[in-house]
Amino acid sequence: MAKIKFTSALRRFFPQLCDLECEGESVQQVIQSVEEQFPGIQDYILEEDGSLRKHVNIFLKEELIQDRNTLTDAVNASDEILVFQALSGG
Repeated sequence: MAKIKFTSALRRFFPQLCDLECEGESVQQVIQSVEEQFPGIQDYILEEDGSLRKHVNIFLKEELIQDRNTLTDAVNASDEILVFQALSGG
């Protein structure tokens, strides 16, 4: 199972959120697996059409994912994924 980590920005909305091991053959499937454990988290990560939100980045094997629209980047069981929600403001 792939390991998925989250930056602290998402933890303020989901205090129980921690590093997880999730199954899935694509980034999209892994995000769906996280949604099953933390209902509503997809709303913070994805747009209504399923694409990645503008201020969210996902790193797979320490590189930005290629497919921000349908999240089809392939995930292997030994991969590490980091969901990074950028903060903005002044």
